[in-house]
Amino acid sequence: MTEQRQFKPLEGVRVIEFSHMIFGPCCGLFLGFLGAEVIKVEPPGGDKTRNLTGMGASFFPTFNRGKKSITVDTNTLKGKTVLDKLLSSSDIVIENFRDQSLGKMGLEPEELKAKYPRLITVSCKGFLEGPYKDRSALDEVVQMMTGLAYMTGPPGNPLRIGSSANDIMGGLFGAYAAIAALRERDLSGEGRNVRVGLFENSLLLVAQHMVQYEMLGVEPEPMPNRAFSWPVYDIFSTADGRDIFVGAVTDGQWEVLCKILDKEDLLADHRLQTRMDQINARHWTKPIFMEAIKNFDFDTLTSEFQKVGIPFAPVARPAEMYDHPQAKAAGGLPISTSADGREIRIPGMPLEIDKSRVGTEFDIPGVGQDNVSILTELGFNMEYIQDVTGQKGIC
Repeated sequence: MTEQRQFKPLEGVRVIEFSHMIFGPCCGLFLGFLGAEVIKVEPPGGDKTRNLTGMGASFFPTFNRGKKSITVDTNTLKGKTVLDKLLSSSDIVIENFRDQSLGKMGLEPEELKAKYPRLITVSCKGFLEGPYKDRSALDEVVQMMTGLAYMTGPPGNPLRIGSSANDIMGGLFGAYAAIAALRERDLSGEGRNVRVGLFENSLLLVAQHMVQYEMLGVEPEPMPNRAFSWPVYDIFSTADGRDIFVGAVTDGQWEVLCKILDKEDLLADHRLQTRMDQINARHWTKPIFMEAIKNFDFDTLTSEFQKVGIPFAPVARPAEMYDHPQAKAAGGLPISTSADGREIRIPGMPLEIDKSRVGTEFDIPGVGQDNVSILTELGFNMEYIQDVTGQKGIC
């Protein structure tokens, strides 16, 4: 039996990453998952994201797995010489600096295109071309700006969604475009300048609500108060105090749910004979289902739902996912080791190739841990490396 080939379609592709926080690092992470060599260029003291606390403490290890790290003082002539050699040896460069700062660093995309015509640049920004192009932005800023927060919270209480979804998804689009540009470069021999907008990403996330208004002329209510398209699509409480989401979105599911809950009388009710009848009756059928579900304990009910294909889910917390059988299955929570030896379980790529997970052996780089190996490969001697990296005496 032959050993299965690893899925590394970007093996041999060198990516240089000048970024921090989540947006830019996600772009590099996704390219690394596919086999690219991702070199994170940090200032001599290290990426400040490394030192965040609280909710930010997870940012660096989560989004910088599997990368190499070098430290370079880009404000010096020697640092600019290092950057020139790095960029000359690379295929893709990722940055998430403000446009005004790029010229000072020698990373303005048009200048890079002229100097390194085969280089693909991915600029992770707040906005694409337009009147807001030079504004700074954060995930929460664009969630508020595009209506995503309005749609997430109850009426009068807009809420950001419980994830850095725009940053993560924006990084994914950056990687997606970079891979497409690599494919085109195989044919044309020339690179491209890619720009990804956080605002435009959030627009895509609310597109369904925008188009609903465009088609029907009616503004959608926030999701907690939305007009439902299904008879049952709600959170209920079981006899043992567990919260459970239950959905019945087809005629068959409606019938089966009523039978499981001993509510066959609803099936015979003349007011509930069509899908629209059932949807329009939610104001009086939902309390009936709430009382019926309270008569069952969680395990009994979910066992029955599983048998007949009723969509359901416990209302879980992220921390509980470490014990979730599906989350743990087949390499879904690979272990990454940090520079101090700590092992951290971090969810991997949500895909399989030939039934195998992708990117399961990704450790977290220490500050400048690859200074010597990478800069020696580029032709710099030890004295030069110590000077330009700010690691004198420890290289």
